[in-house]
Amino acid sequence: MGFRVLPVPDGLDGQRVDSALARMLGLSRTKAGELCAQGRVVSEGNVLTKSDRLLGGSMLEVDLPQPRSPEPVARQVDDMGIIYVDDDLVVVDKPAGIAAHPSMGWEGPDVLGALKARNISVTTSGAAERQGIVSRLDVGTSGVMVVARSEYAYSSLKQQFREHSVDKIYHTLVQGHPDPTSGTIDAPIGRHPSREWKMAIIEGGRASRTHYDMIEAMPRASLLEIHLETGRTHQIRVHMSAVGHPCVGDETYGADPQLSQETGLKRQWLHAVELSLTHPATAQRVTFTSQYSADLAHALEVVRL
Repeated sequence: MGFRVLPVPDGLDGQRVDSALARMLGLSRTKAGELCAQGRVVSEGNVLTKSDRLLGGSMLEVDLPQPRSPEPVARQVDDMGIIYVDDDLVVVDKPAGIAAHPSMGWEGPDVLGALKARNISVTTSGAAERQGIVSRLDVGTSGVMVVARSEYAYSSLKQQFREHSVDKIYHTLVQGHPDPTSGTIDAPIGRHPSREWKMAIIEGGRASRTHYDMIEAMPRASLLEIHLETGRTHQIRVHMSAVGHPCVGDETYGADPQLSQETGLKRQWLHAVELSLTHPATAQRVTFTSQYSADLAHALEVVRL
């Protein structure tokens, strides 16, 4: 969104402003009319009304308002566990299918809304839709996640994540058998060049490093322990796919649909099992853990057969 300058196509010559804007910007005709009523549509220095007629080849100046980020709405999530809570932080056991915080286009539950439903307040630090969030898990990733409740904790935890002093351990079940069985994947990650909803290894992307160790090898898959040196969006999923071993169930990044069906997985086999950090108030090192959820445990048993 923001300020846009648009040439009027010849095919829209003589069209009403609201009708043409709706077609050019993908808006509803009502919304386009509201922009006109607010004086946000200008051509040749003249503010246009919704019923004015456009001239093909002319230029439109449209001031589109920035969309408001959704704020957390109290919504109970019964299967989200509370691992630990005090005045400074709350540690949750996030199930799959719940986002870390509300976002445009997401209509499902989120951690902040679930905490609000339980009357667990968080700090007001951060953007309105993600207050208290210092690190996120994907919607389809389960496990341990921390949220700041005080302003001091928010600043401290953000700094710890920036300095990579927070230890994040994940377990993932990947297809095949990585060779070597322990190693580091160091490859930059950025937005996929043609699919905005995906990430990819690209030149000029952000530095990303993933360390992995084999826990168990099975006929068709391997259980790995992952230590993240950086925390990029979809990092584990992108890196494991890039080396030819996508997370089981992660069809977005190349997992075998047949194996997904056999295991019953509706999401990637990826779980945040452990989080260690320095408590902002006590300066003591604390560690929180999470057990595999039922769908992951079942899938693991299937691939062991």
